[in-house]
Amino acid sequence: MKSNNKLNVPQARAAMDKFKMQAASEVGVNLTDGYNGHLTSREAGSVGGQMVKKMIESYENSISGSSSH
Repeated sequence: MKSNNKLNVPQARAAMDKFKMQAASEVGVNLTDGYNGHLTSREAGSVGGQMVKKMIESYENSISGSSSH
């Protein structure tokens, strides 16, 4: 089965991989470069959830700094 996950900017792959590894480290999941089929659904979900949490925090920080409150 071929993945349809494509990044619009090919250079972004390295940054996304680094981000994913950092998020995995923060939640205590041991990721390796390449295929990680050994992960449980819970572990994979924890990594994805941490990535989303960090993206939301980053967005909230960016809009709170630009608001005129």
